[in-house]
Formats: sequence, C-alpha cells, structure tokens
Amino acid sequence: MFLVVFRNRKRADIDAAAYSADAQAMEDLAAQQPGYLGFKSYTADDGEVIALSEWEDEAAALAWRRVAHHAEMQARGRAEYYENYTLFAGTPTRVHDFDRQA
Repeated sequence: MFLVVFRNRKRADIDAAAYSADAQAMEDLAAQQPGYLGFKSYTADDGEVIALSEWEDEAAALAWRRVAHHAEMQARGRAEYYENYTLFAGTPTRVHDFDRQA
C-alpha cells in the first residue's frame, strides 16, 4: 500500500460550490485509475483538512499525479483554493490492525 496525505487549509474567499464540484470530479476521476484503493477526507474544527488517498503502490500514485486533468486541477487549487498545504507520500513502515469482530 502507498499513502498520500494532503494536509491543507483553504482560502477564506474561495467559491465553495466550485471547490466542491472540482473536488468531487477529482475523486471520481481518481477512483477510475488503476491501483486506486480509496479516499477519505477529514476536517478539523479549526478548518484544517486531512485528505488521505490509498494506492496499491507508488507507481499507481505517480501515474495519478501525471493525469493531465489532475495536474490542471492542482494548478487551479494553488491559484484559487488553497491558503497552504503539505503533501506527505510513502509506504507505511509499520501497520497495526485491531478488529474486535475478527
């Protein structure tokens, strides 16, 4: 598994409807990519967002990064939506599971 964590804060003046539509379009497009495993996003009380995408491997995540429409949307995000962000990507070095049902 390869994880991409996108930690961000949006600008106060964004067009929320446009952002929501663009985010949904990117989520739908990512789900069609080979190696895509899943996506979830969490928003903290202070507005910080953590978006987590899971991929089979690094090659799949890198292929997603090179999808032309995704690259265009990244540029739009920097120009119109985000105040700041940090992206973390890698393979977990340790994984611990607990499942009461198992």
